[in-house]
Amino acid sequence: MMPKRGPLCVGEKVQLTDRKGAMITALLEHGEVVQTQRGVIPHDDVIGLVEGSIVTTRSAAALHQMQLGQGAGMAPASTGDDDGSIQDAKKPWKAARRLGGWSYTVMRPRLADYVLSMPRGAQIMYPKDIAQVLTMGDIRSGMRVLESGAGSGAMSLNLLDAVGSEGHLTTIERRSEFARIAGLNASVYFGGMPKRWELLTGDFDTVAKDCTEHGYDRVVLDMLDPWNRLEAVERLIVPGGVLSAYVTTTTQMSRLVEQMRERGSWTEPEVSETLQRDWKVQGLAVRPNHQMIGHTGFIVVSRAMSPGIEALRKRERATKDTYADIDGATAAESLEELELRDISDRKLRKVLRDLEHQATVVESGMEQGALE
Repeated sequence: MMPKRGPLCVGEKVQLTDRKGAMITALLEHGEVVQTQRGVIPHDDVIGLVEGSIVTTRSAAALHQMQLGQGAGMAPASTGDDDGSIQDAKKPWKAARRLGGWSYTVMRPRLADYVLSMPRGAQIMYPKDIAQVLTMGDIRSGMRVLESGAGSGAMSLNLLDAVGSEGHLTTIERRSEFARIAGLNASVYFGGMPKRWELLTGDFDTVAKDCTEHGYDRVVLDMLDPWNRLEAVERLIVPGGVLSAYVTTTTQMSRLVEQMRERGSWTEPEVSETLQRDWKVQGLAVRPNHQMIGHTGFIVVSRAMSPGIEALRKRERATKDTYADIDGATAAESLEELELRDISDRKLRKVLRDLEHQATVVESGMEQGALE
């Protein structure tokens, strides 16, 4: 998508931000207004401005008078208050406490702002997770990407932006209503449905059968059971291609990782989560904000091996058993053995020798002190 410059036009989305950081996103239309808690902003006051301008809310009464005056061929009614306090340049925030007279900065929204404010059906991925997928998943211009799970289109918009005009995105969404929402969000953002996007509706296993074998450089999965799709993905992704999977729970993450290892067709999975903490910086008051965006999901990233080649695996030490479960223990496995599976007998003997020596030294020192 080419960056938009110059005056704001009808059909563009704008982001209005006040001095407290409150944001409002609106699609510009002639004759419409943005309603705020401190008055209204006519869209016509915004159309034609350049980014970085300031607009001020009007009271409903002032807007009504202005509309009547314009309709009668008269000059617009003043938006100031009867007592003239709105003209007090030294303390403009006092007048802003009343309805009307509250200022907003006008900008075109960033993609992250658009994603967070767009209408949604399904829960979206947060920008912090999307950035991790794009970076660790190595999704770049000109690539062919397969995505499963469009949701409301948050990830899809970023993928379309990343692959650029030379790339191509194929998205499979099981629910037709979600596919419709994602498609409309993309149409509003890009000014029409991108030609480089193929949005398919249906079950992943069924739709994927008709997709080109080894036709995708990257695959992104956002679904409940990605481990059940590994066989299909292996057929579709090129050797060396990167698979990125987004899952929300530890059980999903663990099951996916173990299944990838068991299949042997994937390099050792990399698992990460991103926690976002914003900071307050005001003079000497520099501290983290009280609220943060904590756990939202895990990103599992791995690369596809060449067909028939098994991935190398790190050899586990024989003294460690991290897979035996107490509920499935056999008669030969005692409770003590399972509880101590992360510590060897040799290490236990070393720890005991060290502690016994320390205890002897302490006792000798106490006895010597008592004699003195």
